Amino acid sequence: MSCLFCEIVAGERPAFVVRSDEVAVAFLDVRPVFKGHLLVVPRPHVETLTDLDPARVGPFFERVRELAGAVEHGLEAAGTFVAMNNRVSQSVPHLHVHIVPRNRKDGLRGFFWPRTKYDSDAEAESYAERIRQGG
Repeated sequence: MSCLFCEIVAGERPAFVVRSDEVAVAFLDVRPVFKGHLLVVPRPHVETLTDLDPARVGPFFERVRELAGAVEHGLEAAGTFVAMNNRVSQSVPHLHVHIVPRNRKDGLRGFFWPRTKYDSDAEAESYAERIRQGG
């Protein structure tokens, strides 16, 4: 069975990758809540947090922590919203953490996430680069 995120991790499917190492891959969400919305996935295919080997949890969340800072600094965001679903509302059955840039009065209320899209690949790449520089 094919996994969309495993294909991105393997470089078989295009994505705007912000960071990639032996632990995790971070890339722009194709349907962002706000521009700069990242998904961080562990390299090995696991469906949920409880499926992730306990020895990998710490290193994985170190990457999430670093990337939350990169989003804030690179996009000059006031903060971030960091979230994860386990099975319910998980659109791709591969563990992933959302890092969403936040600013006061940005319109995000509760868990009703309006979605936007990038005007072009060039705009998406510019957001990815700004986050890369923020880290």
